[in-house]
Amino acid sequence: MPIIKSYLTSLRFTSTMSAGTGTGAAFAIAATAFTTDTGAAATAFPSTFAFYNLYVNGVLQAGNTSTISTTAITIPDGNAENGGTPIVVEFVVN
Repeated sequence: MPIIKSYLTSLRFTSTMSAGTGTGAAFAIAATAFTTDTGAAATAFPSTFAFYNLYVNGVLQAGNTSTISTTAITIPDGNAENGGTPIVVEFVVN
């Protein structure tokens, strides 16, 4: 039986640290505070995906530095960052 390549695509969401709320381990940025690749306001993050990448100020972060749900991304101690720091969340979906 031949191997069938899976279809992969990516979805990117952009925001800044100033959109987050909470402090310390509870610091989170709502999905609705992000914009999509098309510049539209996001309503939610994907509910299923292969993996996601978090970029803070353009630097890829280690996998254990955040947790994500369809409604928000939690970045512990993200409140210590400058409010203007850009955040990009990239989901690879199949």
